[in-house]
Amino acid sequence: MGRIHLFEFEDQQWFPTFLRNYGTDFLQFLSNKAKIYKPIIPVLEKGLKVNSTHQIIDLASGGGGGLLWLNSELKKSQPDIKIILTDYYPNISAFEYTKQKADNIDYISTSIDAKNVPKSLDGLRTQFLSLHHFRPKEALQILQNAVDDKNAIAIFEAQERSVPSILAMLFSPISVWLTTPFIRPFKIGRIIFTYLIPIVPLFVLWDGIVSCLRTYSVKEMETLVSRLQDKEQFNWDINKVKSGPGVVLYLLGTPK
Repeated sequence: MGRIHLFEFEDQQWFPTFLRNYGTDFLQFLSNKAKIYKPIIPVLEKGLKVNSTHQIIDLASGGGGGLLWLNSELKKSQPDIKIILTDYYPNISAFEYTKQKADNIDYISTSIDAKNVPKSLDGLRTQFLSLHHFRPKEALQILQNAVDDKNAIAIFEAQERSVPSILAMLFSPISVWLTTPFIRPFKIGRIIFTYLIPIVPLFVLWDGIVSCLRTYSVKEMETLVSRLQDKEQFNWDINKVKSGPGVVLYLLGTPK
């Protein structure tokens, strides 16, 4: 099946910010509790080491993804690690909550475009569950911007364009219903729009299925890299690893 770039509610400017935040809060909670990124810790450690940096610039952070748990693991080998959360639509309440939970995590409250990262933000650029939001032309710009600025970049997707991934997404409303009471910071609106007016589980279901259909395969990420200018100035590692019953696809680009 070829990549299908259907619309996601989360990407629409008209979509209410508070509903978008409820969705990204859910993804953050699930990523941390399920530890879905455990297999890619060596990839992150390699990116930090090769880029000679102790700082991660997380792009399109959403609600912070699984970075709280990842941060606790990375600190074991990288005690000086610092993580900066950024997003085109910053989820400030989630960012602030994450910052309160880890003294080495901070955030930028203004909009940051992953296609044109300010040069002042120097470090290993990361993206978790977000590359699929960008069309090929935009994904190419994200990678080209990293190459032009000579910053390592690591991209991770915890789903793929496959029948098992799509079937797993069909159960996402159940996950939303079961986890919502435990998501912090607690918000009464999240309860209302999950149980009384079930918009959150329905849009998470739709966006989850569409995310699978949008996800770049290993071969497609290799094709993106092949179109970059000065790509030979970087080393590229593109692959996928098992994570519990699922997989994590990744791309790591590091300056030579």
